[in-house]
Amino acid sequence: MHAITDWLRSLSGPVVYAVVGGMVCAEDALFFSFFIPGETAAVLGGFLAHQGSVSLGWMVLVVVCAAVLGDSAGYEIGRHLGPAILRTRPLRRHAQRVRTAQELIRRRGPAAVFVGRFIAFFRPLVPSLAGMSRMPYRRFLLYNALGGLAWGIGFTLLGYFAGAAYTRVEGTVGRVTAIAIGGLVAVALLVWFLRRHHARGGEASDDDSGEGEGDGDGRGP
Repeated sequence: MHAITDWLRSLSGPVVYAVVGGMVCAEDALFFSFFIPGETAAVLGGFLAHQGSVSLGWMVLVVVCAAVLGDSAGYEIGRHLGPAILRTRPLRRHAQRVRTAQELIRRRGPAAVFVGRFIAFFRPLVPSLAGMSRMPYRRFLLYNALGGLAWGIGFTLLGYFAGAAYTRVEGTVGRVTAIAIGGLVAVALLVWFLRRHHARGGEASDDDSGEGEGDGDGRGP
């Protein structure tokens, strides 16, 4: 990661925008999240903005636009190629997750487009599944734009403020300690996110079971 940051920092501003935007867009359109998560590119863009390599405002705009365009491309790919996408090798390896994403689309509809934007594996998959399901594009675009806006601003600012914190800590206690603290914070955030996601999954299961019981009570003997 440090090598990638140094490489991007050595590039001119327009090229940095193009690289970060291309990484975000390619993740959603071409399933590149298996190699380079889009949030990593967004955070790097924010970090470079803090370093003064690029403008924060323009970087946010680039990330948001790339996210929306990438999802739109994924939608069109799913609409035209259909189930053939699901037979590709990367997706066959994650069949259970694919079924979960399909269920999310079935139950939540367009809202799944917004929610899927914040889940790493679902982010490039949900737009294609929405295209396969023939969801109206205008409806898809609305939730796609809302999700891209919230996600793009959030992760770019996360990189920007993380860069500010890193600079302050590095100047006080040294680079090694700063990296260690950053790693601990990242692990803590990951644990918090997984626990919250698990809790929501449990609540959803309880709701489903409750609905099933209600249906049973309404039947005759």
